[in-house]
Amino acid sequence: MAMEMHVEQQAFCSRCVFGRKLKNSAMIGNKSILDFKTFATSAKSIEQVQQDTSIYDTEEDLERVVSYLFRAEVGGLVKVFVGVGSIKCSVFIEVSSLPNFTSDHKLALCWGIFRSDSSCFLLPDLESLAPETSQLADESQLGSFKTPFVQNSSGIYTVNLEFDCAQVPFYLTFALLSPSVAAACDLEIRTHRKTNFCVPVGIGRGYPLPLGVSVSDDNLVNFSLFSRSAEGVVLCLYDGSTNQPALEIDLDPYVNRTGDIWHISMERTKEYVSYGYRCKGSVQLDSGSRFHMRQVLLDPYAKRIGKLSPEKDQSVSSVNYLGCLDEEPAFDWNDDIHPMLPMEKLAVYRLNIGNFTKDKSSGLPKNVAGTFSGVIHKLQHIKSLGFNAILLEPVFPFDEQKGPYYPYHFFSAMNSYGCKNNHGLVDNSMKEMIKTLHENGIEVLLEVVFSHTSEGGDAACQAASFRGIDNSSYYIVDGDIGSGTNNALKCNSPVVQQMILDSLRHLVTDFHIDGFCFINASHLLRGVNGEYLSRPPLVEAIAFDPLLSKTKIIADCWSPLDMSCIKIDFPHWKKWAEMNASFCADVRNFMRGEGVLSDLATRLCGSGDIFSDSRGPAFSFNFIARNSGLSLVDLVSFSDDSLSSELSWNCGKEGPTNVSLVLETRLKQIRNFLFILFVSLGVPVLNMGDEFGYSVGGSPLYADRKPINWGYLETGFGSQIMQFITYLNSLRTRRSDLFQKKDFLKVENINWHGSGQSPPKWHDPSCKTLAMTLKTEKDETPSSSSNGDMFISFNASDVPDILVLPEVSEATIWHRLVDTALIFPGFFSNISDPDCHMVAGSSKYTMEPHSCALFEAREQESVLLANEI
Repeated sequence: MAMEMHVEQQAFCSRCVFGRKLKNSAMIGNKSILDFKTFATSAKSIEQVQQDTSIYDTEEDLERVVSYLFRAEVGGLVKVFVGVGSIKCSVFIEVSSLPNFTSDHKLALCWGIFRSDSSCFLLPDLESLAPETSQLADESQLGSFKTPFVQNSSGIYTVNLEFDCAQVPFYLTFALLSPSVAAACDLEIRTHRKTNFCVPVGIGRGYPLPLGVSVSDDNLVNFSLFSRSAEGVVLCLYDGSTNQPALEIDLDPYVNRTGDIWHISMERTKEYVSYGYRCKGSVQLDSGSRFHMRQVLLDPYAKRIGKLSPEKDQSVSSVNYLGCLDEEPAFDWNDDIHPMLPMEKLAVYRLNIGNFTKDKSSGLPKNVAGTFSGVIHKLQHIKSLGFNAILLEPVFPFDEQKGPYYPYHFFSAMNSYGCKNNHGLVDNSMKEMIKTLHENGIEVLLEVVFSHTSEGGDAACQAASFRGIDNSSYYIVDGDIGSGTNNALKCNSPVVQQMILDSLRHLVTDFHIDGFCFINASHLLRGVNGEYLSRPPLVEAIAFDPLLSKTKIIADCWSPLDMSCIKIDFPHWKKWAEMNASFCADVRNFMRGEGVLSDLATRLCGSGDIFSDSRGPAFSFNFIARNSGLSLVDLVSFSDDSLSSELSWNCGKEGPTNVSLVLETRLKQIRNFLFILFVSLGVPVLNMGDEFGYSVGGSPLYADRKPINWGYLETGFGSQIMQFITYLNSLRTRRSDLFQKKDFLKVENINWHGSGQSPPKWHDPSCKTLAMTLKTEKDETPSSSSNGDMFISFNASDVPDILVLPEVSEATIWHRLVDTALIFPGFFSNISDPDCHMVAGSSKYTMEPHSCALFEAREQESVLLANEI
């Protein structure tokens, strides 16, 4: 039976006095009394207070006092004052203006104390009870304790109860008993609502905002939870000794609810380490109601969480996740500064925190491998490759069987990513990683998934948080037991939208994240019923948020639910960048000999078909391989029928092989993909492990991804590819005037060539050769005046092709910087290398099958000067 606490809200006085310490108390006869200004509603006179000197004893340091006012069912007022100190707590009850009551009428208090269920009363400390208190023989009566009132000279009835603070918090419920001559028994007087009087002790009404756990201005711990559909909410507190709540507090819907937010505040929480909620309500699958009173649920706004392991007789499905109450260790950011790199200057390395260093080949201690600290230990590897930004796969707590793209929480980091056996410091471990990366000029971007959670959508799925708190408010509900597809979040409903914005702001302010990549971003465009919106509120809110709009915000329309990428015109407000899946598809198609020249040219020049609408090439995040689908090595090694969507080519032999010709072609293709990635306008994104041959045997499934083997660093292949990536990153930086542009290249600064010097046949699928001359701007600054034109060529055919290099002035000569068909180390070189191959203008150059080449025009004098330096 739920508690019956129905306080008259019109006369609820706690907001006037709650949380005020007794600094203004007066001393009368060695007794401490309350300031009358503070308790004007009590209507006491000094004489009355002097008569009630037993209420506030100087030995009892009452730090907080709160008052409540009720109307009795027979008329009259019942005032209750609750004071809580460090040792004792007092409850003073005053009854006045009872009709037809004279000085010879007797009045008693029949009372009991409970926490979450008024049918289960607690036994108070009997030694602290007043001598006149008696325990009733009839246990069916309320609480089984009876204490007589004292009537003062003004006819006001008063009684004072004292309790040991070790029992706080609890609820005191009571009724008034008056002898009845007619009935030959006591007359029970209750509230005007005909319910028992009930007041909280050591518990406050609380505040609706902010959601989650916070400390209010009056140093009370405030709990706040949104649930529109719940009929009741119980706060469960754990002391860590068992997996059962040490304390459960039922929230009163008349007092502890404001709108759709349930809230409560408490004096004491130090003895508790974690918390959760039980939500009461019906189970109606057609309307989306999924309340299971037995399940303790995770607060969606918990800043740190812990896992509650099941007891021996519990099933795994009963495992709970709880919010942590222990104080979070402080972290010194020591004037950390965001690198604030321009978008066009970025070169991004994508990694998974666990798989990056978990393998023993990383050489890291077990408590460091697979953690945020592991990234710090491998920082030099990232820097040596020339990357200035990392893109982290989701770090939110996730279902370990499904992977990081199935989160169940949006405010904390995965505990296993912190130092082992020290989950309390997982946040600090992440912050230390970010701080170190910032010190090295590296930005930290984070993938986030707000389209769905790990709770699943079928009726048999165990609720962990949102589903049991308010399924129909958080998820798109279609009336079926599936509750939408994989529990699709209502991203554009006000409640979920606010939660997402709060999560992102928390990551920026508390963790100093530099930007976000929104996985399954097309879902952010859906309304509460799943329909696409032309002006989605969440996407617009992020674009114009004063904090979030200053970060990098990237839309990735790849969905982990079905491993697909939805093509959609993403509304951007000139703020949103995008993961360019079209770049990936068109480059893969061309290099396997099935694309057309126009598609490749569009991607090389920054995908103007997507980003020319008030944005620019810097908004295009380009990739060849990603963390789902085939890795870079597998992309050139596997192409059976099951991989048709991958647009891969095995180069003549499926899977591992020792055939030299096949291996040479695969090596060229890997170089080609990397070359195109880094010379194209936009931001290059490389997936971890692709720099030294990461492979999962041709499986495109994310679930088959394994920790990378750092032993591949020592292989000849790994050494060549890493040196090539380093070179390409340095080339992009040196020739930022051509490869790191905020705006698109001017038409007059690009010349296109087909086979030989013939015009390209843009839409002829039989044409496999394309070349482009990139002309340097005429208004170059003196510091970059030595940077000449670039000539870049691509041959995706199975036969050689003869190129004719464009004419240049007599003092200028073409220097070959890259030819992916050559053997290591000759396939790339710097302009200052003494053995750099030089070709005169109008010279013919043979392009080998499946290769790319790059030439730079430089004046001979500038080259000689560079060599001397």
